Amino acid sequence: MAAELVNHQIAVLVAVGGDPSALAAKAATSKIPIVFAIGGTDPVELGLVASFNRPGANVTGISLLPSPLDGKRLDLLHELVPSAAVISALLNPNYQQAVAQTRNLREAARAIGRRLQILNASTDTDLESAFATLLQQRAEALWIAGDPFFDTRRDRIIALAARHRIPAIYQSGDYAQAGGLISYGVSFTDGYRQVGVYAGRILKGAKPSDLPVMQSTRFELVINLKTANALGLTIPQSILLRADEVIE
Repeated sequence: MAAELVNHQIAVLVAVGGDPSALAAKAATSKIPIVFAIGGTDPVELGLVASFNRPGANVTGISLLPSPLDGKRLDLLHELVPSAAVISALLNPNYQQAVAQTRNLREAARAIGRRLQILNASTDTDLESAFATLLQQRAEALWIAGDPFFDTRRDRIIALAARHRIPAIYQSGDYAQAGGLISYGVSFTDGYRQVGVYAGRILKGAKPSDLPVMQSTRFELVINLKTANALGLTIPQSILLRADEVIE
């Protein structure tokens, strides 16, 4: 797909949706300006740019960096369900960031003195099995990893959490807006807007090498009170006061 776009002799190539898109774009052209949006991976370590301040060549973009927030989401879930002695986490083992996510979670779980149960899912069947396991083990709280596969199954995951009546925390506001209980993470709206700003500047003559890679600085906490009420869960005032959006 990247090669096809390059063959159309486009003026700028925007690559969003994760590391594979950005890497495919870079592999397809060394001349057409590229603006990427990636999350969880250091674009320097990935080989997309030379450095954040001086990206070099024809590539720049936005680093959404949700992985450092893994532990913060676990802290919020613990604050929301303090009685949960064991916290379950749903990850996709095929995702490039799964190892880092697991490491971050284990460190955060040790810090709050809670046991962590890791469940893996990379297919629809895996999702059903994971939630069945949660039911069997009477899980009291669930942490959902930031993952492209999970994003494509957002409504299904939210429905499964509702069916099994388990409080779950997600990485982005669209989960809470779609019926999930609570979400905390970078503002993807703000990040993608900046991608558009960079694309516009390049169309007006700016060079990618002169545009430093930007990192997300805006984070959003979204709470769905309708879902909380359906679960019979009271959201602590300490969390409500910090929320950027409360869905009633």
